Amino acid sequence: MKPASFEYLRPASLEEALQYLADLGEDAKIIAGGQSLIPVLNMRLSTPKYLIDIGRVEGLSYIREEDGYLAIGALTRHVELEQSPLVAKHCPLLLEAVKWIGHAQIRQRGTVGGSIAHADPSAELPCVLAALRGEIVIAQADGEETLAAEKFFLTYLLTSLQPDQMIKEVRFPVISNAAGYAFTEVARRHGDFALVEVAAVVELNENQEIALARLAAGGANPVPCVLESVEDFLIGKAADNSLLEEAGEMASESVDPDGDLHGSASYRRSLVKTLTKRALQTAIQRAGGISR
Repeated sequence: MKPASFEYLRPASLEEALQYLADLGEDAKIIAGGQSLIPVLNMRLSTPKYLIDIGRVEGLSYIREEDGYLAIGALTRHVELEQSPLVAKHCPLLLEAVKWIGHAQIRQRGTVGGSIAHADPSAELPCVLAALRGEIVIAQADGEETLAAEKFFLTYLLTSLQPDQMIKEVRFPVISNAAGYAFTEVARRHGDFALVEVAAVVELNENQEIALARLAAGGANPVPCVLESVEDFLIGKAADNSLLEEAGEMASESVDPDGDLHGSASYRRSLVKTLTKRALQTAIQRAGGISR
């Protein structure tokens, strides 16, 4: 199939793009890399009257460290995250996750803002953003606001973005040098969306007890799922194999996945258990712990 007809608009600035959104509202869609939107248009799951191409808007592609965050512009390409020394230094979890996104061609075109706005619960970047308690800067013609990830993602492919709004920046908290991290997933084929994925960050104290835990799963709920009960359970406990077994079991009981032709609900739940254990083990080892 081909997309329904639309009028193509190419703003030269962020202000012009936001004015288009303010004027056109629900009749318009933003396109950047197009890796998520083009398939949707081709299947006519969305039929906007106007397509606003922000691909050449200046000032929306950057990676910088500020105020304890990695601030990443909405038009930053996935490949730029892969190649960024700042990402490698301050948020290696993000670097590890990006390598799971599609194929090299996808990462050349796909954008950070586009991935977050599409809000696929199996996508890698939303999972990392949820695990780290990141933020999204949202712009509209009359100002900006900043939302926590948990307030932004509502359900499958649905966010709190209003028709006159667009993502301007995504903020990933900087990870301590003392922390260990891990991102792992299972997909049917390399490059497919994950059946389940897990992101983990762990810090240990001098007694090899867990002092901080950040844990989220994707593909297991309608939105990226912060496993907060598991995080709370881990704090203050010795980092050993028996703890990982309990944490994995608790994680599987904390999610409510849907079944589909790619995997049943029980299979996805079992993946959450296995991947939680695997991610935590790697994170603990990278934090200098010994899994006993």
